[in-house]
Amino acid sequence: MLAVHLLSFYFSKLQEDQIKKVDRFLYAMRLSDEQLQDISARFRAEMEKGLSAESNETATVKMLPTHVLSTPDGSEKGDFLALDLGGSKFKVLQVKVSEDGKRKVEMNSLTYPIPAEVVNGRGTDLFSHVAESLKDFMEKNHINNKKTPLGFTFSFPCRQSKLDEGVLLSWSKNYKARGVQGMDVVENLRQAINRTGGMNVDVLALVNDTVGTMMSCGYDEQRCEVGVIVGTGTNACYMEELRHIDLVEGDEGRMCVNTEWGAFGDDGVLDDFITDFDREIDAASSNPGKQLFEKMVSGLYMGELVRIILLKMTKKGLLFEGQASDALRTKGKFQTKHIALIEKYKEGLKNTKEILVDLDLSPSEEDCIAVQHVCTIVSFRSANLCAAALAAILTRIRHNHKRKTLRTTVGMDGTVYRTHPQYPKRLHKVVRRLVPDCHVRFVLSESGSGKGAAMVTAVAQRLVIQHSQISETLAAFKLSLEQLQEVRDKMRTEMERGLRKDTHSTASVKMLPTYVYSVPDGTETGKYLALDLGGTNFRVLVVKLRTGLRKSVRMYNKIYAIPLEIMQGTGEELFDHIVQCISDFLDYMGMKNTCLPLGFTFSFPCRQIGIDKGRLVCWTKGFKATDCEGNDVVDMLREAIKRRNEFDLDIVAIVNDTVGTMMTCAYEDPKCEIGLIAGTGSNVCYMEDMRNIETVEGDEGQMCVNTEWGGFGENGCIDDIRTKFDKEVDEESLNVGKQRFEKMMSGMYLGEIVRQILINLTKRNLLFRGHITEPLKTPGIFETKFLSQIESDRLALLQVRSILQHLGLDSTCDDSIIVKEVCGTVSRRAAQLCGAGMAAVVDKIRENRGLDHLDITVGVDGTLYKLHPHFSQILKETVRVLAPRCDVTFVLSEDGSGKGAALITAVAQRRYAQT
Repeated sequence: MLAVHLLSFYFSKLQEDQIKKVDRFLYAMRLSDEQLQDISARFRAEMEKGLSAESNETATVKMLPTHVLSTPDGSEKGDFLALDLGGSKFKVLQVKVSEDGKRKVEMNSLTYPIPAEVVNGRGTDLFSHVAESLKDFMEKNHINNKKTPLGFTFSFPCRQSKLDEGVLLSWSKNYKARGVQGMDVVENLRQAINRTGGMNVDVLALVNDTVGTMMSCGYDEQRCEVGVIVGTGTNACYMEELRHIDLVEGDEGRMCVNTEWGAFGDDGVLDDFITDFDREIDAASSNPGKQLFEKMVSGLYMGELVRIILLKMTKKGLLFEGQASDALRTKGKFQTKHIALIEKYKEGLKNTKEILVDLDLSPSEEDCIAVQHVCTIVSFRSANLCAAALAAILTRIRHNHKRKTLRTTVGMDGTVYRTHPQYPKRLHKVVRRLVPDCHVRFVLSESGSGKGAAMVTAVAQRLVIQHSQISETLAAFKLSLEQLQEVRDKMRTEMERGLRKDTHSTASVKMLPTYVYSVPDGTETGKYLALDLGGTNFRVLVVKLRTGLRKSVRMYNKIYAIPLEIMQGTGEELFDHIVQCISDFLDYMGMKNTCLPLGFTFSFPCRQIGIDKGRLVCWTKGFKATDCEGNDVVDMLREAIKRRNEFDLDIVAIVNDTVGTMMTCAYEDPKCEIGLIAGTGSNVCYMEDMRNIETVEGDEGQMCVNTEWGGFGENGCIDDIRTKFDKEVDEESLNVGKQRFEKMMSGMYLGEIVRQILINLTKRNLLFRGHITEPLKTPGIFETKFLSQIESDRLALLQVRSILQHLGLDSTCDDSIIVKEVCGTVSRRAAQLCGAGMAAVVDKIRENRGLDHLDITVGVDGTLYKLHPHFSQILKETVRVLAPRCDVTFVLSEDGSGKGAALITAVAQRRYAQT
């Protein structure tokens, strides 16, 4: 027993001594976590240089755009061919992707050797060999019935300007075929296929093997957004935000970037980590000074690096009693596969001895231990360096996502990663240590490059089909100039019909007289009470007008909610609630015993026969209180005040919110003769010549007309531009068949139109992976504010995705792009329709006055106009194009409804005083 212990102690001591000896010799290859963090920071800086247009030229990490815009979403299907060229062998694959809910991929492949004379010969011979191999494969598998999409995995640095084009920057991995560098390799392949003949293929995508790895894993693992190869060569790719890639136009969405990290350090940034052994490897390589990171990491050089170290240690008498064999002196005799065998957990030392004996060496037990440790240090340094660069990529993705922690998947491939028994475990461990805030899952790619090329092709095909189907769906919302001119002309016709006595009852634009005969002239003064009812909130205000040199308006107000049960209850309940709010406000202001002139802003269609008399035509905006339509709302308010019997009010005027908006802006700008509301609802009023208003007696002067243009189209005159989505929204509304124009352009309905489109696209598997969630089924989930936020130019797609996820819609980046496009299309049409209607109004005023050119101001209010990032600009541009002889200025109203009601009351009192 003692002998066994002594032997064990001796062997442990021997092992320890040998390890220390190797550690001292290779101290420069042992990297601490601090050094790795330093390398990672340097790599991040190189990534930034590569992404920037200014510094890309001199950057060693080229960050090449791949024009792969999306990872697989599982809906890909079809038959594809793939070519995989990147090493000593060449593979042709047939990949069948089925969409049957099982996400099944079937592959059939053949491997063809590439003779050394082809690798080092003419480029045309190389591509002819590839084309002939492809033809052989297609004939053997009877693939020529129809044109088959093909993806080409080409594992060398290329600059791509589109997915099916790539200019070779430089050969690597000992390839030297002449006449290819600087040329488009896809074009070379197509020419070779044509020369060979007999093949019906369509080359759709050029793919780097690293991209193929990411896409292959991405089909099975939705979170996969990084691909890494550690094999003969090494490289990484990842999904970068498009807005950060200066070399590509556009800033919507993401694109896979091929880092080409093998060249990291070519500019000297890694010189303090490069050892004399690395320099010897580099000097003897086919591309000295190039691909320095790759030469420290990849399988092509790892075995040779170990051979050089062993030879140097032997020459120093540290191994094999100083006796080197001819084999040990011969380049390439010690291979990377030997390292994998030597580092096997139990058989390592036995394998070491056999390999060394095959190299004509006579190793002792000490030598075997030392050689095994040399292999460990070299391969561990490779894993460390790879981990440092990968940590930089993961950190960048986390920052792009603006997250404290990142959960993602890295697709892995390459012979070193696949075959080395310790490599994956070491790499994973170091990555997790360097970036503890990134929870990383590593997935080994199955047939990565070939399957990946097919997946890139499948995704490209899917995106083309999806884009076509989405464009087709949205085409009905994209109005031509001729269609907008038609809307303008039909609006003008309906306005004329609304003004005439004989056609007024059948006109869809009601042109209601307001009995407001003039705009403010600046002499208005006094204290007024104002009520403002137009949505789910009700406001009570005191407005103090002051004239003279220091003209001013001061307001005091309180906002009260109108509960849904009151909005849709009885008329008596609604007006009792309004009076209760007034009572509370008068108490709050200490004005219970004061009888002020009152203006009532009532933002619903009313037929007025006087300034203080208005019969409700119909409810809008979700109101449905019974026993109100057809009745005078001023009388109903007076009756409710009597029932309360606490105070008395002098109701001077009933006011539409649009008229209030016009009056507010006119107080500051005398040219303001039009009011526009573009918010929850939509409406316009304007000063019309009395002679044109046949429904009111008198021909002298002007009167403000409330167009109530929201009803435009109720007679079917704009049915040709109403989409099926407009009809669906109408059918689900409280007032089916009514307010058709408003339902195409106001804030209350735009979100619903968007929701209907999203449901349609999701049902057709074009969005949200075909999964209709409960939130998506919920009417009203898309409010105008969400459309405004989603369309903001300042908002990155990541934030758009966050908004959608907040709404319970689990979206991908691609989904976010589609949703943003849908929102933009719907809101653009809304602004254009509003502009077409406004063009009809301003042109009518110009013709009323017999002017060649009209200069006029529009007072505007409403959340859509105020908050949407593009609505106002599109509206103005449409008016400019459709009414070229009118110079229209839009002025935003401040507190339009309340202040406007007070001003109308003041103007009415002044008129009474004058008569």
